[in-house]
Amino acid sequence: MSAASDAYVFIKDIKPGLKNLNVIFIVLEIGRVTKTKDGHEVRSCKVADKTGSITISVWDEIGSLIQPGDIIRLTKGYASLWKGCLTLYTGRGGELHKIGEFCMVYSEVPNFSEPNSEHAGQNKLVC
Repeated sequence: MSAASDAYVFIKDIKPGLKNLNVIFIVLEIGRVTKTKDGHEVRSCKVADKTGSITISVWDEIGSLIQPGDIIRLTKGYASLWKGCLTLYTGRGGELHKIGEFCMVYSEVPNFSEPNSEHAGQNKLVC
């Protein structure tokens, strides 16, 4: 399954396994930094558009540049489950571009990264 390469998708339409996602969102919260075994920094950020919110996993330097209130355009992202929760990632060759700040209509609910019975059989761990 792939989204059209130049079309933007709403957070409500993101499903596990989708690739080549282009999404515009506002950053609501930046999670604390964790380090992988091989030294990469990873941050989980809560982001939203007018249809709901989701967690995006941001790696390394770009994570330190993102601030709450930033409006970001993600290109070539993908979605998968992390510990049973829908999570957005920057794909290979994908990019995050800041395109504005603070002025965007968004909704925190529904939070599509909360545990969901639809995904229950795919991963037993809970966030």
